[in-house]
Amino acid sequence: MLSPQTGSNQMPFYKRNLIVLWIGCFATGVGMSMIVPFIPLFIDTLSDFTRQELAFWSGIIASAPFLMQALIAPLWGRLADRYGQKPMLLRASLGMSIIISATGFVTSIWAFLALRAVFGILSGYLVNAIALIAVQTPKEESGRVLGTMNTANVGGMLVGPLLGAFVVTFAGYAQIFFTTGGIIGAAFFLTLFLIKEDFTPVSKGQEVSIKTAFRIIDNPQLILGMFLTTLIIMLANSAINPILSLYVRDILPEGESVELWSGIVAAAPGVTTIFAAPRLGALGDRIGTQKVLLFGLGFSALIFIPMGLITSIWLFTALRLLIGVGNAALTPCVQALLSRNTPKEAIGRIFALNQSSQSIGLVVGPLLGASIAGMLAFPYIFFATTLLLLINLLIVLRVSRTKPGDQQSESTPEN
Repeated sequence: MLSPQTGSNQMPFYKRNLIVLWIGCFATGVGMSMIVPFIPLFIDTLSDFTRQELAFWSGIIASAPFLMQALIAPLWGRLADRYGQKPMLLRASLGMSIIISATGFVTSIWAFLALRAVFGILSGYLVNAIALIAVQTPKEESGRVLGTMNTANVGGMLVGPLLGAFVVTFAGYAQIFFTTGGIIGAAFFLTLFLIKEDFTPVSKGQEVSIKTAFRIIDNPQLILGMFLTTLIIMLANSAINPILSLYVRDILPEGESVELWSGIVAAAPGVTTIFAAPRLGALGDRIGTQKVLLFGLGFSALIFIPMGLITSIWLFTALRLLIGVGNAALTPCVQALLSRNTPKEAIGRIFALNQSSQSIGLVVGPLLGASIAGMLAFPYIFFATTLLLLINLLIVLRVSRTKPGDQQSESTPEN
């Protein structure tokens, strides 16, 4: 049997797969982010909602896919450990493509909510791509490689809102769903024909259970701390999503295009993240991933504070650019720590649980943001986010002291 690290021509699988999966994650990132900034505006076309109702429905619909994703992720993780990551990649890309295309035909808020929920059940391309690369990549290179992988999704999310703004402006809201479905469908065919996975199926009942996975992990407290960190990171970044275009409309000078500026503001963090993520990942490989993670949490907390105090669209966009640097130090570092501290036979389960944590954050974040916007005002969302990030920083400091898993794992040869 071929090693999972090399093919028949001795070319490492992860280098070849990295290129293909980067393109696939970029395509899904473009497709999924094209619609997000415009969900509140699309909802507003489905009925005559008040401001409070619009904020409520925006929060519910933004959260619905991630609630379903959180519930279903452990099942997909178990199936990934049994059958491999490639089948899960194909399932996610094909399912998302079909459902998002069908969304272009909805005319009621309930139909929109139902399809978004089904979309969440079938999603998961990025997490399976990350898990596949994490297994195949030598641990001493995981920070750089996973940082590079995250630039694919971030790059897609950078292009997506801008492309979405163009499509909405010139073709309308329905066309944005059809375009999204086509882009994600392209990722399905790339994966089907070009991804190589050397996987030995595990028979039913022989896969590693969650309990067993934690028993064979050297530092389970660190793993649990990373799950909580993922939850808070996602919560912090998604809290503004349901009302982002509404907030932009409030601070935008009269006569400016809300759709265009919503796309620009939504895409801004990706501009800096796409350049910073590989560099910060490589820095983590050298000085310790936990140190880079702590920097990201502290830096992000400081940037969120002034976001709630300004009324200039230009300053708000500049701060969104800076928050991208913090983002570049967060998710890739968490993934690298999980990869380095998890045995291969448990990595599917652990990454699936991390996806559940991510999804829970993406459920709670929009609901929290919508609630704060409805009861108080938009700026308080940023102040609440700052507090959460500072609490997370203290948690990471605590779990980092329990056992130096990052440094030990970085110097331990891969089995």
